[in-house]
Amino acid sequence: MIIIGAKCQVEQVVTDQLTAAVAGSGALAVFGTPFMIAMMENAALTCLQAGLEEGKGSVGVHMDVSHDAPTPVGMKVWAEAEITAVSENGKMVDFKVKAWDEKGPIGQGVHTRAIINNERFLSKCNAKLEG
Repeated sequence: MIIIGAKCQVEQVVTDQLTAAVAGSGALAVFGTPFMIAMMENAALTCLQAGLEEGKGSVGVHMDVSHDAPTPVGMKVWAEAEITAVSENGKMVDFKVKAWDEKGPIGQGVHTRAIINNERFLSKCNAKLEG
């Protein structure tokens, strides 16, 4: 069961492998925006998966975020996702996402995930290789 208001949080320490320079999204050795977004998505995925039936999953379909402050290598970061809405047909789930480092907020926005049948989704994806 998907519960509006449910929240999940993930955290990690920024390493050299999580920088903008490594991601190719910037030239500096600071926490990269793609990695912040991935953390936000992971928090949403974690939050949603707990309410899904076996064989179901979710994929990100929309992300609208700002990365508002830099974080140096070695500092802890965390992201939180909160379920804010479920579509009428129950297939789309909206989230409020936020991220922080040890000094305060670093990013925020909204994210939407589509609920999928894992097997059917992979079959459709892999069919692209057949022709």
